[in-house]
Amino acid sequence: MLTELRCRSASKQAKPYKLHDEKGLYLYVAPSGHRSWRMKYRFGGGEARREKTLTFGPYPELSLKKAREKRDQARALLRDGIDPGEKKRLESAPGGAAGPTFDSYARRWHADQAALWKPVHADQVLTSLEKNVFPAIGSKPIGDVRPGDVRKLLLAIQDRGSVDIAHRVRGRLSSVFARAIADELVEMDPAAAVAAVLQPVKSRRMPALVKLDQARAFLRAVEAAPSHPVTKLASRLVALTALRPGVIRFTPRTGEFQDLEGEAPLWHIPAERMKLELDESEQEAFDHLAPLARQAVDVIQVAQRLAGRAPWLFPSIRQAHKPISENALSYAYKRIKGWEGKHVPHGWRSSFSSVMNDLAAQLDRAADADVIERMLAHQPKGIRGIYNRAAYMPRRREIAQEWADMLLKGFPPAEQLLEGPRH
Repeated sequence: MLTELRCRSASKQAKPYKLHDEKGLYLYVAPSGHRSWRMKYRFGGGEARREKTLTFGPYPELSLKKAREKRDQARALLRDGIDPGEKKRLESAPGGAAGPTFDSYARRWHADQAALWKPVHADQVLTSLEKNVFPAIGSKPIGDVRPGDVRKLLLAIQDRGSVDIAHRVRGRLSSVFARAIADELVEMDPAAAVAAVLQPVKSRRMPALVKLDQARAFLRAVEAAPSHPVTKLASRLVALTALRPGVIRFTPRTGEFQDLEGEAPLWHIPAERMKLELDESEQEAFDHLAPLARQAVDVIQVAQRLAGRAPWLFPSIRQAHKPISENALSYAYKRIKGWEGKHVPHGWRSSFSSVMNDLAAQLDRAADADVIERMLAHQPKGIRGIYNRAAYMPRRREIAQEWADMLLKGFPPAEQLLEGPRH
């Protein structure tokens, strides 16, 4: 028999597995780490008798004690000749035997999945369902949703030019129906049947200037154009560090920077702020360490003084308790005449990678390729690589300074960005 301790310690593995209790009850552990109570039972007589599975609910929301109580209740129904799974299905249907509405069932699916996602992603998924799916099929009993219904709503999304969103929505629908199949509410996934009607997603490369002289000219144009100093400082730090703009945007004013006045300044970025899945972002081993060039330290110190008591290094111009707008840098870049569509904030990662890899090839420094990947926070394969977050640190520091010296040669110090024209 299981114990609460064993249930709590059940961790995810590459494949799903079961921890058996007794009388058909077991804890199902998915590869994602999600745990749910299930019961295996047989129902029917003669040739109609078949094995079935009843799902009680997720653990630890449903304790071992409560799961056993539900199992005993189900066994009592079986003794009375009642199929507990069918009884559950009928009781969950608001309007009869067709099952719960797609809206209500999808929201239950989302509530369980949200525990495995980052909050921002969970909000995006629910918003997408509410906008693209629920108006079309939300009121239908889930058992009545047909491939034609799904085809119609997906084509409507595709027809407005959102092919990638249509594919994501189809995948989410399939996840909902996969769970409904396990709960014996439906027998097939209507979203899987219509995958072929969608256009393929075209791969899109983000515009980026990959030649050093062009990157320098663009950065000069950005810093000379009318814009708020916060925007200019954030832009320069993105360019210098080649970190994702989202990481820069949500940087706290203090707490992550080390030794700014010393010889080895370092930016220790917690894993939850990096672009990682939730099960990784809760581990300290996935923190990112970014050695800082002198020019980057200059930007940070000026930004800290400008931010005052605001919690963010780059606070919103209108609301200091919030970070700079998600689109602030993008809008600033789009306003630069002659450079429209040629470079985006995320493009600095490609600029840094291309310039420094080209330089490494010219100087026969083949080993720099791995160093550059680590500086871009690309997770290497293998346990040793993942957990050695300080790998190549001396060389990373040299490359960071080399890039900064080339990019900002002849540029004014960060302090002068406070004096330029404001938009």
